[in-house]
Amino acid sequence: MKLQISFDLTDLDKAIAIATQVAPYVSILEVGSLLLYKYGIASVERFRTTFPEKTILVDAKILDRAQEAVTLLANAGADWITVMAGTSSQVIHAACTTAHELNCKIMLDLLDADSLGQSALEAKSFGADAILFHKPHDEEASLMFLDKWDIVRGNTTLPIFVSGKIARTILDKIMEIKPDGIIIGKSIIDATNPADEAKFYHDYCTPDLLVSTKSQET
Repeated sequence: MKLQISFDLTDLDKAIAIATQVAPYVSILEVGSLLLYKYGIASVERFRTTFPEKTILVDAKILDRAQEAVTLLANAGADWITVMAGTSSQVIHAACTTAHELNCKIMLDLLDADSLGQSALEAKSFGADAILFHKPHDEEASLMFLDKWDIVRGNTTLPIFVSGKIARTILDKIMEIKPDGIIIGKSIIDATNPADEAKFYHDYCTPDLLVSTKSQET
């Protein structure tokens, strides 16, 4: 299971500083939409330059002008880019086609999907590489959105990443549905020691790796 950290901050220097601390424990570093709104392409370039070996996802939430937007972000260093499922099929297809031409991948965000099942079903045919399943950030902390997990999982073979104010208190419930990745923001970003918190989630998500490592040491 992959661990993705979302840097939805308005201070790029702070985001880079925290990312430097947590990078050893993270599969994907996410340039959050707030960083993109404030700093534009420069935020993507900064993450790419600072972390040349890491996978960088840009939460661009593309709804229109897909070819141009994906080209800008991919050339800036993005490995993954988010596109909203509620936009037209033409936009999603254009985003995926352009991304693949530039050696980049698309994560389809179901946040605004008219039908979760239908969007999940069509995602692969459009060319999407993964699906993002979550509840809006502004909603109260709740696991009610997980009731719709089967609708999504049952209609796609693509990897599914889960986000939704994930914290230690609800991690067991999240893990029960066996997502392909989890996305964590404030629980790590706002921690007293972000590196320790990131290590906790990393170790929790990769128990098989820990067992294998310990076996090799003995």
